[in-house]
Amino acid sequence: MGISIWHILVVVLVIVLLFGVGKGKIPQIMGDLGKGLRSFKDGLKDGDDKPKAEILPPSDKKDV
Repeated sequence: MGISIWHILVVVLVIVLLFGVGKGKIPQIMGDLGKGLRSFKDGLKDGDDKPKAEILPPSDKKDV
């Protein structure tokens, strides 16, 4: 099994996507990931502010 032209093209494509032309894509990707995680955490905190429904214990009455 040798390296085909498709393998080389995929590797080149990944390198271009990660490092890009000029500044590079990795800092941009990491920044977007951080913003997404921060937004997710904020969404979880917003959900805690709402009152939770009261959970009633099951009644001891038996239906016969």
